[in-house]
Amino acid sequence: MDECTIKTPLGIAKITGNANGIISISILNTETITLTTIPESLEDCVLQLNEYFKGERKEFSVKLNAQGTDFQKRVWNKLLTIPYGKTSSYLELSKELGDVKAIRAVANANGKNPLWIIIPCHRVIGSDGSLTGYAGGLHRKKWLLDHESPYKQQSLF
Repeated sequence: MDECTIKTPLGIAKITGNANGIISISILNTETITLTTIPESLEDCVLQLNEYFKGERKEFSVKLNAQGTDFQKRVWNKLLTIPYGKTSSYLELSKELGDVKAIRAVANANGKNPLWIIIPCHRVIGSDGSLTGYAGGLHRKKWLLDHESPYKQQSLF
């Protein structure tokens, strides 16, 4: 398995994968890049993430190899259908997956998403519009949603 770390506007991200695809992307609680050499199998992912953070990419085309249960994979595939700049709710996802009662299971699968940003779990919010739990921290979720918003907020100060 290949690994590397990259600097992003939200902190250091760790990417793992191999010739079969990207297995995980996670945000680390460190400010130190530990794995600086980018293996060939991860180069395209690093390039696409950098383009995303520069505002030059709205969709990813890297090969994914997320590890999870069949249900988790169904939820993650549904997350991939939420367009850049849009949001969905856990309730909407549950309905789209065919079981409105599965809302907690959907939220749990969302929280176990192994591919930060590429599988856009940050685009899932509460039915009331609130920023609900996010493994990377709500400040990162807010940043990502603002980054993707077609309506850029200008600071008054």
